[in-house]
Formats: sequence, C-alpha cells, structure tokens
Amino acid sequence: MAEALRVALAGLGTVGAGVVKLIDANRSLIERRAGRPIEVVAVSARDRTRDRGINLSRFQWVDDTTALAELDGVDVIVELIGGSDGPALVLARKTIANGRAFVTANKAMIAHHGLELAEAAERANVALKYEAAVAGGIPVIKGLREGAAANEISGVFGILNGTCNYILSTMESAGRDFADVLSEAQALGYAESDPSFDIDGVDAAHKLSILASLAFGTAIDFDGVDVRGIRHVIAADIVEAQALGHRIRLVGMAEANEAGLFQRIHPCLVPLAHPLAHVTGSLNAVVAEGNFVGRLFLQGRGAGEGPTASAVVADLIDIARGETGPAFAMPVASLARSARAPSGERVGKSYLRFIVADRPGVLAEITAAMRDGGVSIESLSQRGVTAEGAAVVALVTHECSEANVAQALALLNGSDSLKAPPMVMHILDV
Repeated sequence: MAEALRVALAGLGTVGAGVVKLIDANRSLIERRAGRPIEVVAVSARDRTRDRGINLSRFQWVDDTTALAELDGVDVIVELIGGSDGPALVLARKTIANGRAFVTANKAMIAHHGLELAEAAERANVALKYEAAVAGGIPVIKGLREGAAANEISGVFGILNGTCNYILSTMESAGRDFADVLSEAQALGYAESDPSFDIDGVDAAHKLSILASLAFGTAIDFDGVDVRGIRHVIAADIVEAQALGHRIRLVGMAEANEAGLFQRIHPCLVPLAHPLAHVTGSLNAVVAEGNFVGRLFLQGRGAGEGPTASAVVADLIDIARGETGPAFAMPVASLARSARAPSGERVGKSYLRFIVADRPGVLAEITAAMRDGGVSIESLSQRGVTAEGAAVVALVTHECSEANVAQALALLNGSDSLKAPPMVMHILDV
C-alpha cells in the first residue's frame, strides 16, 4: 500500500468537521481514487471541549494554529478558519515556506493575497489549492483551470452568494420585505449575525475576482470590482420585476477585452428565459463562455458542511496524486496586468426605481431628467403609495450607455422630490 497523505486541519467548525466525516464515510473510495490513503493526523481549533459530532481523540491536538506549519509528520495543511489576514495568512505563508502543500476554503485570503501565495508555492514546488473558496461544492475552479483550459473565455458570470439568493428568492415567493427575510435567514443560519459581507456584495466580489483571474489569465484585482449589494432592494422592486417577466438576482459579471478587465457585482433583473432566473434558495450558479466549448453552466450548493467539505477533499485527492500545477492555471509571471475597463460605455437596458413625493409634477421632473441625460424610456409605472405617503415610480430604459443613465440621475441629485436615492439595476442580456 502507498504511504498515506497526512493532513492537518486548521479549524473544526461546520466545514472542518465535515471534512473528517467525509473522509471517514468514503475512506475506501477516496483511497482508490487518490491512489493512496488520506488520513487526518492533527487538528487545531479554539475550543477543545465543543462537541462536533466526531471523535477527536485519534488526532493530535495543537493549540496554536500557526504551529501546524511546523508539525512533524504532516504533508498538507487545510485552512478553514477564514479571514483575509491574521492566523490564516500566517499559516499559509509558513506552510508553503516549509515546502508543504496548502488547501484553503478562504476566498478573502485568496482574493487579497492569492498571487503572493501562488508565487511562493511555485518557488517551493508545492500545491496551493482553493476549490472550496468559490461556489462551495460546484467544481468551478477545476472547470476553468482544467476542463476549459484550452478555451479563450470571453466572459464569466453567475450567482455567487447563497445568502443573497435565498433572501431574494424568498422575497419573490413570499412577497415579503428585505428586513423580514434577512432576519429569518439569520435565524436559520443562512446569514451571519453581521451579514454585511454577504448582503453588501463583498463575499461575491471576492469570488468573482478569483474567477476572473482563472478565466482570463489576469492578475487578481479585487479592488477593481464594482460592488453593490442587495440591501436596498424592496418588495416593490420584486413586484415590478415579476410584471416585466424578470427576477432579481445578485449577479457577478466579469469580461476581458481590448478595453481592459470589467468586474461587477450588482443586483440585476434576469429574464425568465435565462437559466439564472431559476436558481433559487441558497444555490449558486456560474456561467462561462468559451470560444470552442461554448456556454458552460454549473449549478449547485455554494456553502454548507457537505458541499464545501467535498471541494476540500477533492483538492486533497489531487495532491495525493501528485498534482502541483500553478494555482491560477498559469505561472503568476504569465498573468496579465489588465487595466480596469470603464462601465460608462456599456450599452443595455436598465431598471430605475424612485421613491418620490406624491404630488403633481414629479413624473415630469423624472422624465425631463431622462430626456436631458439622453435616456429613452421604454416603460414607466407607479403602483401605489408607501405607508409614509411616498409614491414608488419604476421605469425601464431603452438600450443606452450606462454613462447616459448616470448623467440623467445626476440631474436629479438634490431634488426634493426624491425621498431616497434611486435604485439602479441593469437588465441581464447575456
């Protein structure tokens, strides 16, 4: 029998415990696929006494998580503690410097420090794996890095945050307000007590920046992602979208062309004919367009014990087989440093929603601003008055540049007719 791949786990939360359970349950199958046994030999977490539903007595316990990097008898470290910096980053740097493979589910660390870690892994000739960092159990990293490696990818987009998707699809199916559904998501464990990273789009932006690098062979540029979350989506927006034959989804989109790298996380109106409109609950989905393979559509659970553990162990199987290729599908030195493509020249339809004073002349003010900004209106509706006595006005533009939409809204800036900032959502046409 080949020598076992010896694994140390940093973090024994839901995913860490799931990794142990998966290896225990599928031990024989994993060994046959990996060509050798995979054994957890050491663990580290904050609380030794917590019941995680697994027998920890068979593993060496290490109190200082970062000390796992120095532990004898370990081939690979799995980091599941999270955070872009702090102990996770220290552990990653130390592990790779010591010539050991490193597996992580930490999208924030990869988005912020992935290039540094990938360069270090190349120098040390060790594997850096992060399948679980993007879209949970969906094999999207492998799909882009390996399956579509021969293709020029023109675009990658999708639903990258299960919390936001659960909130939006529940608002849609139950006709409830954002705050109400968010509270429910927190009670069910779908959303954190501080949900800002999810609902403000930061989590999805981390994932998109990683996907863009893999898809286009560009250096990760997290700071270049235009990020807008779902915090300001209201029930009236859901109703208007349904009336237009659309559903609202938080969509990440990345493209690379002669203008540079374009990356955006925004709530969008998705037509019912598009497969993303039918991705509901906490599911994730990723779409990539290859010049020879065509459209790829990958859908599945984006988080949770089983899906994320599945991705982690898949990385361990690759390492057990001896796979140590470049983390971003090509050496870091080969990644392009792309300029950031401006959004203003992009052309398409947009949905604009206004909460306005319920008085004569307001619609004329809005339509005049659209006219003066060079925006043609396809449809306009007012469907009632809020409890505070304000009216909700929604319009859909004809195709025009995003710069024109911005110009029209700038003309309304400071108007006492507007009771809240306008909501802008692009209408997906890809």
